[in-house]
Amino acid sequence: MAQDNLKLARRYYDAFQPRDRDAGLALTDPAVEIESRLVVMEGGYQGHEGFRRWWDDFRGAFPDYAVEIEDLRDFGDVTLCHSRGWGHAAGSGTPLVDPFWQPIRWRDGKCVWWRNCATEREALEAAGLRE
Repeated sequence: MAQDNLKLARRYYDAFQPRDRDAGLALTDPAVEIESRLVVMEGGYQGHEGFRRWWDDFRGAFPDYAVEIEDLRDFGDVTLCHSRGWGHAAGSGTPLVDPFWQPIRWRDGKCVWWRNCATEREALEAAGLRE
């Protein structure tokens, strides 16, 4: 099961690269809870409608954003991904280099929760994990 979650996490990230919202949505539970850094500005993102709103908000702000996985680890029902994102802000062309940690909780082959974190420690604590 754990190896399956690692494969699911890679597929989730792969859907983000070509901007395939439907592929990402297909891997997302209808009751997903998303804790993006955009929550501070936009409020919470929950369920499929929240996923769509998050996707559109994020892609609107950073239309050429791409992500590279640096490390992906298995913690049973949680995967922990250390990634580096980069792109440019819409309209201004301001570059963004964005290293982040993302715990993703999986249930029955679907993402039920994820959070973007600035550090590994923060990500582990958010998911209730220990190194």
